[in-house]
Amino acid sequence: MMTGNFFANPAANLALLLILVGLVGAVVPVLPGALFIWFGILAWAIGERFQRIDWLTLVVLGVFALLATFSEFWLRPLVQLRAGFGWKNILAAIVGGFVGGFLLSEIPIAGTLFGAAIGSLLGTGAVTYVERKSLRHAARAAQSYLVGCALSSLIEIVFSLLMLAIFAWRAFL
Repeated sequence: MMTGNFFANPAANLALLLILVGLVGAVVPVLPGALFIWFGILAWAIGERFQRIDWLTLVVLGVFALLATFSEFWLRPLVQLRAGFGWKNILAAIVGGFVGGFLLSEIPIAGTLFGAAIGSLLGTGAVTYVERKSLRHAARAAQSYLVGCALSSLIEIVFSLLMLAIFAWRAFL
């Protein structure tokens, strides 16, 4: 059990820093927010010598962190496939994201993110237009990509908040 002043404990300070970075990462797609939160909870558990946070809790939270972090890799393609768009669209979104991020990388951080997002939308829309010769289908492909992005972001936020709730319950209640 931690004694004395909370902020006098280096493990608590590291845990707090990692959890705060994780919260930002849950919203900003550059950082794997849930993983940072998990590492913060791990730091807390180590600092407390696993008095309140045990290995089972860490394993469960680790599964949540992995599901949240990698949701964008399985959920975006799933949404696009369910909307009737194939692997060419998914590959075009990935390639378009890299190209767009590279082209706007001169603008620090925001340019890379914005470029990757626009590149992904243009890539998936362009491939659909070439395949189906329809702007309506191209717009629908881009929309399905955006829906996948939104759902994966929502999953990361929900899992991150769930992890924090479990951590608070185990550590403080």
